Amino acid sequence: MLDWKERLLCATECVRCHRRLEASDKRILSSYDHEAICIMCKSDEEKRPDYEEVSKRMIGQCQAETELTQSDPEGFCFNHFYAYKC
Repeated sequence: MLDWKERLLCATECVRCHRRLEASDKRILSSYDHEAICIMCKSDEEKRPDYEEVSKRMIGQCQAETELTQSDPEGFCFNHFYAYKC
């Protein structure tokens, strides 16, 4: 999670489908690997049978690692559940 904002906030490509992301396109962080993905890939992710368990585990881990130690800089945990633009 080193310098997540610079690495993920303005991602120019979805790491899953490799779709080009324009600055105005919404993107969201994956609950599986914390990478920026497009909204269509997030929808596919949410359909996986283990998504509920993985997302609960991820938010707990995320809170422990960032909110407690860094006051959740700029919403890293938040951006796994709410889409954002560049």
